[in-house]
Amino acid sequence: MTLPLVSIEGLSKRFGKQGPAAIHALTTEVRAGQVTGLVGPDGAGKTTLMRLMAALLEPSEGRIEVCGHDTRTDAIAIHDTIGYMPQRFGLYEDLTVIENLTLYADLRGVVGSARKETFERLLAFTDLARFTDRLAGALSGGMKQKLGLACAMLRSPQLLLLDEPSVGVDPISRRELWRMVYQLVEQGVGVVWSTAYLDEAENCAEVIVMSEGRVLYQGDPKSLTAGMAGRVYQARGAGAERREALARALTRPDIVDGVMQGEAIRLVMAEGVQPPTPEAVGASTPVAIAQAAPRFEDAFVAMLGGQPKRTSWTGGRRAVEPSGAAPVEAKALTRRFGAFTAADAITFTIRRGEIFGLLGPNGAGKSTTFKMMCGLLRPTEGTALVDGLDLYKAPAAARARLGYMAQKFSLYGDLSVQQNLEFFAGAYGLAGARRREAVGRVIEAFDLKLYLEENAGGLPLGFKQRLALSCAIMHEPPVLFLDEPTSGVDPLTRREFWAYINAMVGRGVTVMVTTHFMDEAEYCDRVALIYRGRSIAVGTPETLQDSVRTPESPNPTLEDAFIALVEASDRERRAA
Repeated sequence: MTLPLVSIEGLSKRFGKQGPAAIHALTTEVRAGQVTGLVGPDGAGKTTLMRLMAALLEPSEGRIEVCGHDTRTDAIAIHDTIGYMPQRFGLYEDLTVIENLTLYADLRGVVGSARKETFERLLAFTDLARFTDRLAGALSGGMKQKLGLACAMLRSPQLLLLDEPSVGVDPISRRELWRMVYQLVEQGVGVVWSTAYLDEAENCAEVIVMSEGRVLYQGDPKSLTAGMAGRVYQARGAGAERREALARALTRPDIVDGVMQGEAIRLVMAEGVQPPTPEAVGASTPVAIAQAAPRFEDAFVAMLGGQPKRTSWTGGRRAVEPSGAAPVEAKALTRRFGAFTAADAITFTIRRGEIFGLLGPNGAGKSTTFKMMCGLLRPTEGTALVDGLDLYKAPAAARARLGYMAQKFSLYGDLSVQQNLEFFAGAYGLAGARRREAVGRVIEAFDLKLYLEENAGGLPLGFKQRLALSCAIMHEPPVLFLDEPTSGVDPLTRREFWAYINAMVGRGVTVMVTTHFMDEAEYCDRVALIYRGRSIAVGTPETLQDSVRTPESPNPTLEDAFIALVEASDRERRAA
């Protein structure tokens, strides 16, 4: 048996003498020639463990050996034998692709003929040779990650540490990243891949599941998934009541997890209990319940104790009053940047109380379309309407009807939670008793009371999301725009966030959302797939899946449909 690349014994790490342990008494190994997945909720200790492996932090207790070197005494030797890609894009956005590679080659001592050969190999491997003169900040999300991977591989590492490399990356680019990583594994490189996408855990030879700095499970992810057989079910037939039915089902002690899955409700039962009955869902229409194949995410959430039980959240005082106009409407929206058309005659209508998803590869025009619908970018041609109001002819009235949550945390990090809430209440024109009532309502609804005096920039990621959403809905808008609201967030936090959204939709709020999580796209009533600036498919998640069903692929996932539809569009374009 080959020796492990990483050997960890009794590892603990504390930040501050009296602080809680970020890593607690951890003993584990990482082997060469395979991908080891590092999985856990926010605050589990994944990034801390990565930085300890990279010899960027020293253990408080215990020891780590990386490629035969002790991290306390041989940090320089470790840095010469590993590649490390941090969670946040760590390159220089105002430098080009080739300038970033040159800078990192200088830092890693890659010079002369070796530099030329390495650059040629990495540019071909990542397919970035065509973009050497492009600024890193102008790259798509997937291309940025490829550049980060290239910089991490300048010294042909024995061990490659990738901290959530696919966050914010579309499914096509994610598959490309995995293809490149598997090529490295075939060359004997050991890879540690930290991820918030639990479908990725199933691509790993081994997973380490962490929570609160401890290992809950280490082994084959397929074995963990198989242990959920007979505990996962789909309920169909609840129709328009399915979100309320899901909320009721999740209050039951025998149901540990549940999510929307297109027109169905996916339920995970507690161990040893009877299968769910239609009464458990409680819909007024007949509901059919059938067993479903388990996923790694089912096992992960069950291992963490399931979704927290909490009372149904309403998020506002009143239901949305219907108006005669469609809540959201895009009419031939077009946006050109010089000679480049980023969005081309995009048209759709969103119904009242509907969740509508915008999907698409990085750089396809999805964000451009979203910004035009929010009033952040003026269209070259076409019209964006909110409740019948043109965002560019009656901007103040239209914006008063919508709430917006940006992809990146866009609140004021140096202000406290209370100060952010007060500021945004004023920005939405709330004053006096109405302002006090609105601020108090969201503090209670989002459990923010304990954090009111803390600066927003220092909040845990899940509470940053709560604060951002609370600021977006404080004025009780009938329309809500969410731009990749759960990017990089663990499944438990995502479920909590979507519980809020589902409750608002139950009051008639209309939601448009962009996302790269394909399981999250299944929470939508309908989705539009944007590619090369055009809308190439619109329909329910099931409709898109049915459209690509073949004898060779009888049960396509939404991700399969996403990729198949994009590839079909490319074929049509080449044939035209």
